[in-house]
Amino acid sequence: MAGERRILIVEDDETRCAWFRERLGGSLLDVTCDVQEAIRWLGERDYRAVLLDHDLLEDHYFSNEPDDERTGYAVALWLADNPTAQRDAIILIHSLNYTGAARMLAVLRDAGRDAEHIPFHYLQMGLRI
Repeated sequence: MAGERRILIVEDDETRCAWFRERLGGSLLDVTCDVQEAIRWLGERDYRAVLLDHDLLEDHYFSNEPDDERTGYAVALWLADNPTAQRDAIILIHSLNYTGAARMLAVLRDAGRDAEHIPFHYLQMGLRI
């Protein structure tokens, strides 16, 4: 389905999800906060863009401990480990967790992926996909 304007949004905050739905309403949106579901979709579908949050559970918000299996880092790592998957997709990390986002960005860029970190509040000023 290369012609589709499909976007994957990995996000747990419903307010942000609603903002993405409104802003990207002309595209097919797959929205999840489940890491395994996101990874499954990445393996099955073609995306124009992949928008990643880091903290996907309330437990993550105030924790300094990495929880790599249940955060957006796991999705970034899957993309890094699967270099032919979603090769043409825009990869955008929109997390406000700067430490987690930096780790995600590093694993993606180390794998040769073109990715950016734009915190969500900056996206609100001008997302163009």
